[in-house]
Formats: sequence, C-alpha cells, structure tokens
Amino acid sequence: MSRINLAQYRMEKAKEIITEAKDSFKQNHFGLSVNRSYYAMFTSARALLALKEVDSSKHSGVISLFTQYIVKTGLFPTEFSKLLREAKGIREDADYGDFVKITKEDARKQIENSRKFVNEAEKVMLKMIDGTEN
Repeated sequence: MSRINLAQYRMEKAKEIITEAKDSFKQNHFGLSVNRSYYAMFTSARALLALKEVDSSKHSGVISLFTQYIVKTGLFPTEFSKLLREAKGIREDADYGDFVKITKEDARKQIENSRKFVNEAEKVMLKMIDGTEN
C-alpha cells in the first residue's frame, strides 16, 4: 500500500468516526461521543503523518510527530493543532476519570472541533498529495 493510499484510507476512516461521534451524541452517550471525536482527529493526524512516512504506537508520540512534521513546518494551522491536545485530555477524562461527567455541551464542542480539524487535515492532505505544500 502506498503512503498516499494509506493517508486517504485514514482520512476516510476519520470522517466515519465523526459520524460515530454524532450518532453517540444523538443517543445521549456524551462520553463515547467525545471519545469518537478525539479519534477522528487522531486518525486524520495519522493520515498526514502517513504522507511523511512516520508514525508512532503511542498517542503522545503521534501528537509529537504531528507537531514536528506537520505543524512546525507550517502545513497545518497551530490554532487547529491545539484542538487535538484538548480533545486527548477530555477523551482521557471521559474514558478513565472517576466522577467525570461529560456534558452535552462538552460533546457538542468536541464534535465541532473534530469536524474543523478533520476538514483542515483533509485540505492539507490534498495539498501535500498534489505537491503544493509550502
């Protein structure tokens, strides 16, 4: 599988995961919704990293590589990249925190952030594939 095929596959997967986040939200599963919102961002970040032929088995490693290879090189806006770290934190709270209550508003915000992040990542991916990045 080529790096382009892998990137495109991961981006499609990220968009499917946003649908899962929305479906969970509609069923009032707000913790699951923030989980899926994070994974949509995470998967789209990995799509861009596939084009650079780098990856990590750890979430923190993927975020670090994303910052190094994609954000710091000017390919991806810093303000959107911050959404990934925020989403990771709220996802960890939702999945592992004791007495954590994820609200409807938390979940709504994370869905919106993931939609913005994935849309931007897809634009960047297409530019990278076309060879028009910086």
